[in-house]
Amino acid sequence: MESLYLLIPLSVLLVVIIGALFWNAIRGGQFDDLEGPAHRVLQDDDRPDGRAPHNEGDEEKNN
Repeated sequence: MESLYLLIPLSVLLVVIIGALFWNAIRGGQFDDLEGPAHRVLQDDDRPDGRAPHNEGDEEKNN
């Protein structure tokens, strides 16, 4: 029974801390756009210069 005198206030304090962290994340915009980054990964261009690849046959035609 005496352990409840310690565990109940600690659990209430833990809930308040978790609630404050969650509220801060909401206010900071953490949950604004959940699907945008997932779509950007699929549409990302991995080439560092961003140019479209060209075929080697095109170089021979230009020379």
